[in-house]
Amino acid sequence: MTVRMAPNRSTHPRFILLALVLPALLLAFAALQKPDPAGPNAIPDELGPSLTYEIVSRYPHDPTAYTQGLVFHAGVFYESAGLYGESSLREVDPQTGTVNRQSRLPDAYFAEGLVLLGGKLYQLTWREQTGFIYDLDFNLLNTFTYPTEGWGLTTDGTYLILSDGSDKLTFYDPETFSPAREVSVTWNGQPVRLLNELEYIQGAVWANIYLTDQIARIDPASGAVLSMLDLTGLQPAANAAVPGEVLNGIAYDPESGRLFVTGKHWPWLYEIRLSNPEIQPTPLRP
Repeated sequence: MTVRMAPNRSTHPRFILLALVLPALLLAFAALQKPDPAGPNAIPDELGPSLTYEIVSRYPHDPTAYTQGLVFHAGVFYESAGLYGESSLREVDPQTGTVNRQSRLPDAYFAEGLVLLGGKLYQLTWREQTGFIYDLDFNLLNTFTYPTEGWGLTTDGTYLILSDGSDKLTFYDPETFSPAREVSVTWNGQPVRLLNELEYIQGAVWANIYLTDQIARIDPASGAVLSMLDLTGLQPAANAAVPGEVLNGIAYDPESGRLFVTGKHWPWLYEIRLSNPEIQPTPLRP
């Protein structure tokens, strides 16, 4: 197999992990389509409601975008695309996938998670411990720092919620950027690690679990996983052949209740509906 690696990313812990466990992962995915829940990253077979999905719509998505963060607001997507030398903040037309505008990051930064709070876009970077704050016209307003890697970012409306690739979610004050609290994400007392892109939906944090087809739905108060969404079968075949081009990107439209997902370098963005109506997001207003 030819493994195509991201530029300057050979020392990324995600790819070190992949290189060490690739043979086992290939066998596990072939047989089970999920990691062994008895392994170091606990991903259970059953977590309360069994969440499967159906595809409602499929939209074009720029396959050059190494998607790290996804937000839906006022009829458009805001997307954070990563890789050194290629990172950007984008505004994207949902129907066509056209990039209406973008702001490139300096080559020294690897863009990661993205969230909208109080009319401002907050964008993380991976190892640089630096975040950027923009208005909706992509004017840079300020920067902020944090002491960990940056992976995913969302908000409960009060705090910025950051994942760093571990089992931790850290809640930051958006004004002072000081940590307010932290929770460890667990299932039956075992840590669920590699928490990646995040989205806050109706009282729960939804998190991509890196290198899997799973999205964990997490209680932000306790860190307990409430349910697990299995999106096996959604990843395009061409992306499945390239390690790292996995599911990443969750967006929720509160006006309509629509739920969107995509992945790194995927040519498609999907609107999906969950099988369990008690978990399926709904509009904030009828």
